Formats: sequence, C-alpha cells, structure tokens
Amino acid sequence: MTRRSLLAVPLALGAQDSPTIRVEVQLIRVLANVKDQSNQLVGGLSKEDFEIFDNGVPQQISIFERSTNQPLNVAVLLDISASVAKDLRYETESSLGFARSLINEGNPDDIIALITFNHAVDLVAGFTRRIRRLENAMRDVRTGSGTALYDAVYLAGEELEGREGRKVMICVTDGGDTASRLKFNDAMLAAQRAQASLYAILVTPILNNAGRNQGGENALQLMAERTGGRVLQPTTYAKLGESFDAILRDLRTQYLLAYYPRNLSPTKDKFHRLEVRMRPPGLRVSARTGYYEETL
Repeated sequence: MTRRSLLAVPLALGAQDSPTIRVEVQLIRVLANVKDQSNQLVGGLSKEDFEIFDNGVPQQISIFERSTNQPLNVAVLLDISASVAKDLRYETESSLGFARSLINEGNPDDIIALITFNHAVDLVAGFTRRIRRLENAMRDVRTGSGTALYDAVYLAGEELEGREGRKVMICVTDGGDTASRLKFNDAMLAAQRAQASLYAILVTPILNNAGRNQGGENALQLMAERTGGRVLQPTTYAKLGESFDAILRDLRTQYLLAYYPRNLSPTKDKFHRLEVRMRPPGLRVSARTGYYEETL
C-alpha cells in the first residue's frame, strides 16, 4: 500500500477545545540516478544536494536513502517477433543471466516476472525468485509475427501497480509497435500509474536512418525519459548482457527521495508534474517527471 501521513488540522469553531480533522496525505516516492559530465554514476550525495518541485512548488524531502536497497519488482519484456528469431538465444540467455544476478546478489525480496510479445502478449512467468521457473518458461518461448509493444507495456504496468518497493520494466526489442490494440498514451499511462521506471534495450544493427523504425525508437525514448529510466542501444544481440549489467548498476546506485505534497493549489487534473534538480553544478539527474494523485 502507498504510505500516507495523518495531519491534524484544527477546526476553528471558537470553542476552547476545538475538534480536529485528520487529512491523509499521499507519500510520493521518487527514484533518481545521478551522473557527472563524464556520464559516470555519482554516489555519496546528501539530501541537501537535491531539490524536488511538485507542479512547480518546492517540496521538503522527508525520506532520503542513497543506494537504496528497497526491494525490486522487475518485469522483463522480451520481443519475440519474427525479426529476432535468429537471436532469440541471446535474448533468453541474457535475461536469465540478469535474473540470476538480481536474485542472488540483491535484496532477498527482489522478484522478477517475464512477459513476451509478438502479435500476442503473454505473462509467461509471474513475479518469482525461482530461477528454475524462469528457465522453464524460456524453453517454451516461440517467435511469431507482429510486435505488440504497447500492449506489453500496459500489461507490465497492470502487474506492477500496487506492489511495494521499486518497480521497473526492462523492454528488449529491435523496433516499434506493429500489432497493439492499445496506443502509446495507454502504455505511458499504465507505466506512470504503476510508478515504474522503463528501461529499453533497443538493438539497432542498422546504423543508417533508412530502414530503421525511428517512430518506435522515439516512443521508447519518451517513455524512458518520463519514467526515470533510459534507453540503451547495443549494436548486436550478442551485447545484450552488457546492457543488462548497466541497468543493474543503475538500480544498485539509486537514490530514494520521498515527500508529502505541501502548499499545492487545488486542481481537477490528477496528474502532477515532478521535477528533480541538482544543487551541485555539473550533475545530471534521471527521475520520473510526474505521478497521478490517488483518490483518497
């Protein structure tokens, strides 16, 4: 469940012992990675190095953790369309290698799920810590036509929403969407409602713009930026393992910032714009750019 604070607000009735109204305030958690001008991860920062703005209003950071070890809920989304048939082995082996590192080296409550997509989307392994279960699911994976990327992101958002701890999607694909029933905005909304960071491993063996699905690449870039993830672009499937390792380093060096929204003007729009800024010069922060206010 989302943590909330109970604020006691006096009710001005003129009596000596005024009753109070208790107002629940949603705790907003923001995960952040910080890099320097050389694109290297920066650790060891303090709460005073960060600023958070909610709809443009500065907020007080109530909870701060560097290299947070909050449990991870990771949904790995594998593109198994016909175009990746010859490289399917690299996808499955690299994903399993990532799963082993996640389970064996992190928080004992870290869990992982596996979703595959071509023209259809399947949750082939629900959230688990059992590597054997993931291995068995991988053996049954078969490629097919179509790429229902947005449907896959939407399903991952539904599976992640409401879970405790950090929530992450890792999408391995070589192109854009060709078969989804849902649209980009539906997928984006699902990821934001789940408060999940989306990391895209976009394999682009075609270096020239001609022949590339630039629309799909731009969509993944936008989803990653808005959710505090990023896009990695290995040139071959043989280098997938390096991209998974880079994502794991990001997850192991995340800062957790949390606050109770204060001094915000009433609005009908339930979506809040978030901005995290760095006080020290020369540092760049990656964090989600918004959240949806919960109905209390």
